Amino acid sequence: MTEPGLLWLWLALAHVAVVAAVALRVILTDHPSGSAFAWILLVTVFPAVGVVAYVLIGERPIGRERQRRARRFYAELPARIARLLPGKVAQPESLGAPWSGLARLAQAATGMPPIAGAALELLGGAESILRAIIADIERARESVDMAFYIWNAGGTADEVAEALGRAAARGVRCRVLLDALGAKPFLRSAGPARLRAAGVTVLAALEVKPWQIPFQRIDLRLHRKIVVVDRRAGYTGSMNLVDPRFFKQDAGVGEWVDAMVRIEGPAVLALAATFEIDWGLQTGEPLPQDSATRYAAPAGAGACVQVVPSGPGVEEWANLRVLVQAIAGARRRVVLTTPYFVADMALVLALENAALAGVEVTLILPAKNDSVLVRYASRRYFDRLVTAGVRILQFDAGLLHTKSVTIDEALALFGTVNLDIRSMQLNFELMLAVYDAGFAHELAALQQEYARKSRPLDGAAWRARPLVERIKEGLAAVAAPLL
Repeated sequence: MTEPGLLWLWLALAHVAVVAAVALRVILTDHPSGSAFAWILLVTVFPAVGVVAYVLIGERPIGRERQRRARRFYAELPARIARLLPGKVAQPESLGAPWSGLARLAQAATGMPPIAGAALELLGGAESILRAIIADIERARESVDMAFYIWNAGGTADEVAEALGRAAARGVRCRVLLDALGAKPFLRSAGPARLRAAGVTVLAALEVKPWQIPFQRIDLRLHRKIVVVDRRAGYTGSMNLVDPRFFKQDAGVGEWVDAMVRIEGPAVLALAATFEIDWGLQTGEPLPQDSATRYAAPAGAGACVQVVPSGPGVEEWANLRVLVQAIAGARRRVVLTTPYFVADMALVLALENAALAGVEVTLILPAKNDSVLVRYASRRYFDRLVTAGVRILQFDAGLLHTKSVTIDEALALFGTVNLDIRSMQLNFELMLAVYDAGFAHELAALQQEYARKSRPLDGAAWRARPLVERIKEGLAAVAAPLL
């Protein structure tokens, strides 16, 4: 064989060996079938690119030590919650059908039980959210703990930083945990140094050093939004620590539209426990050994709340399991809002099944999206959803960022979870399951406000869209499982 022929033979053998090695690894790591096929196809067609991409984002490792800590912390959760909240852990059976099964499922997946006695306040505007957080920080006497995916300087967000500095000066322990990628511009600015100089502890979460890249996936994100003040008041929801008047103004999608919930009562301690786990994963500190503690239990507070954390270290499909089970329990109406809809087939089928069974299903999405890939991938299922009877509304008053689900105005799912593969399987997320008709009705009213600012997708016009748009949607959908 000639020398060039021998070279091509070796290249062909090397190609086969690389594809076989990656394929074996993919099979042994239990990827979903769509993801597994996409990875094998990518490595077959583009071996060098595929191997590098798989090393960077192909699996879910957060590092051996972090993974060990995560499993230990979540294993401790049930006993910890029972110890902290004697008499406040609700039995799933007390919720009645169909929510008792949902509560049992969420508890089995995460270790978090439903907790009675919460007072909830839904906050639907950025300014009111930031002002409420500032007011609670100003009243803080013991501790302020905050975890966010993004912190963006400017506007009222700067006033939150100033309130934290004043709290630290009063002797309040203030801790801020920010995602290393999402908050990267802020972490590289002078903002953290000013906070630290004031006595606030600021840490970056899930930071991956160059030498750690082969062992830790670089794009796993802390996507939770948590504020806990004195274990008296807590917040979670969709909003990052940003003033939308100063955030991504050049993205061409308008201001981001968010909602948060303020919580008082024993459920705040479940939020605090979630923060402590995230803090311990970064610092190596053990969970504090708190005994039964005091908490604010406002008169007449009767909502039952289940905190559902998800991410590496928790049951892999916790969010998806809860969503599918909740939708299956619907009898009259399901309304969902999300900025990013790149759904797993199980969720798509759940929505179709509900619509085909006569349930009114409404999906509200932003008309404009800041991610081109998501924009096209989310449209992949529009045809079949509309055919099944799902009503799709396109929100025109900014980038609708609220992540919410209401079922029959009796159950609310609310928090940080997008209806996409990343939120369902990869990121550290937080969802509240609220078993309370009053809060569900209030959230449904907010969703209807979003609906009034939206236009319905015209099924006939949608099906007549150009071929090039269909091709873009198909390519985006093929790439989606790789994320």
